[in-house]
Amino acid sequence: MKTRELDYDLDPALVATTPASPRDAARLMLVDRARGAISHHLVRDLPEILRAGDHLFVNETSVLRARLSLHRPASDGGTPPAVPPFDTEGLVLEPAAEPHAWRLLIRHAKRFHASERVRLRDAHGHDHGDSIELVRRDAEAWIARFHAGPAGGDIAAILERSGLTPLPPYILKARKDRRESVDDDSDRSEYETVYAQAAERGSVAAPTAGLHFTDALLARLAEGGIGRSALTLHVGAGTFKPVDAEDLHDHPMHRESYAVSRAALATLHALEGARSAGTARIVAVGTTTVRALESLPADALARDEAIATTTDILISPGFRFRFTDALLTNFHLPRSTLLALVGAFAGMELMREAYAVAVRERYRFYSYGDAMLVI
Repeated sequence: MKTRELDYDLDPALVATTPASPRDAARLMLVDRARGAISHHLVRDLPEILRAGDHLFVNETSVLRARLSLHRPASDGGTPPAVPPFDTEGLVLEPAAEPHAWRLLIRHAKRFHASERVRLRDAHGHDHGDSIELVRRDAEAWIARFHAGPAGGDIAAILERSGLTPLPPYILKARKDRRESVDDDSDRSEYETVYAQAAERGSVAAPTAGLHFTDALLARLAEGGIGRSALTLHVGAGTFKPVDAEDLHDHPMHRESYAVSRAALATLHALEGARSAGTARIVAVGTTTVRALESLPADALARDEAIATTTDILISPGFRFRFTDALLTNFHLPRSTLLALVGAFAGMELMREAYAVAVRERYRFYSYGDAMLVI
């Protein structure tokens, strides 16, 4: 498909900079594919919209404190030559091929050099003695090693102490334009699902459709006979990469790691009969969950072991969905692979209509915004 088919006009005022409070007070657009109908609700209405027998699949990944505030102290000469102090930002992407090294994006990357040590400052400007050592350039990124300060610990401990919440650039820009200030401690709490597992801290972005759930809403869904299973897909920075190619299929798709447990596979297998009979639906919470489910190998349900691998699947119109019967998702950026996925599931014409309605009705967009349920 042509990338221009994923364009739409959006008033910047509709970009949400904070989530709804409480979370399930967010608006919910219901898009019925069979009827071609659109109606308006709240996320807290999900127990009345879904049916007993439906089954949620959620992504329980947790968000790394992957945004870095970097400070290079002044140098008085020698090797390297004297340099003035300099502050910038970075983003942890993924483990590198080298042991104990990571790929990072650094703003103004060309101002740095190999072997340089750069200090980390936390969200409040404090320096805990943590730093990164730049090893070498890797295309647009740097390969770097993390070094702990006096408090010690591995990279997880360093990021927990000295990293910032990796909010998407469009939220940071909207806050700057509106002169809004939100404490990072608040974002650490809000930019995480209530069911995220700390042991699965590996994403540089939240699976944002799941941000709408509260513990109380999950309890009401369970009381209504709606099941829930979890899988893990660690969201990479590539999820925000705009599609620059004229043709979507010329876009270099990013790769993400995912894992589906034996129990989740067994649930998928057990749901087959009810799905065929129309008495159960698999409701994928978020595009990341869809990517994991639809990446499962053909023999996945026959396996007696968990699946842990990677995917670079590109889902676009014409894709045949095997495990997704309904999709709960946010409103996505234009010219994005996420929007192509929604268009593949909802149908492009209906999706365009839904987005036009969302703009007209002043829905809140993107990561902290409102939700859409496509059934």
